[in-house]
Amino acid sequence: MSDSAIGYVHSTESFGSVDGPGIRFIAFMQGCRMRCEFCHNPDTWNMGGGTPYTADELLGEALAYREYWGEEGGITISGGEPLLHIDFLIELFKKAKAEGVHTTLDTCGQPFTYDEPFFSRFEELMSYTDLLLFDVKQIDDEKHKKLTMMSNKNILDMARYLSDIGKPVWIRHVLVPERSDFDEDLIRLNDFIESLDNVIKVEILPYHKLGIYKYEALKIPYKLDGIEPPTAERVENAKRLLNIDRYKQSILL
Repeated sequence: MSDSAIGYVHSTESFGSVDGPGIRFIAFMQGCRMRCEFCHNPDTWNMGGGTPYTADELLGEALAYREYWGEEGGITISGGEPLLHIDFLIELFKKAKAEGVHTTLDTCGQPFTYDEPFFSRFEELMSYTDLLLFDVKQIDDEKHKKLTMMSNKNILDMARYLSDIGKPVWIRHVLVPERSDFDEDLIRLNDFIESLDNVIKVEILPYHKLGIYKYEALKIPYKLDGIEPPTAERVENAKRLLNIDRYKQSILL
């Protein structure tokens, strides 16, 4: 296994129930270039951390829980940003599909580019990926830069590409007061989602403050200090503007 790609894993969850269909084994990869103000896992940002795994090691750990997955479950790779470990993901998902395992990738899409060598690797990864959980943090590019310190242009390019190849996607939007909870932006986001042909579910994820203690421990300034989670009314408003009831919850390929 000396030629195997190595992935760096922050942590795992054996019985995940919200990151893809069914019961899933979830691996959270280490490393992310974005600096989302609402991120509740800043301990995943550093590319130098995590536990090294080969694809065989992580798949073996996941398969120990296979009997609990049922017909819809499988493996979800999240982060951090898993696409920073793309060679590892290709090997892992290829081996998982050989075992008949449903594969889900949870990504914000920030590393996406049509440039080589990334794009050819991404195309190969998609051939072994059943479903993507795709975060759209903010549809407005300038607001996206304020919220994440990165542009969304290549992220939206990735969303369009996934639509072009018909890869099933769940769109996720974290609703943050004063950042991503503006009616005009939610309407724009809805228009963008409606332009795609591959979206099978849209989720609103209300901002929460459960990760603040991590910022304190890491001595990282918390930029949303004083901002409270959205009210139930604003969450329902976002669901209405994004027409989420029209989407089915899951799909298996």
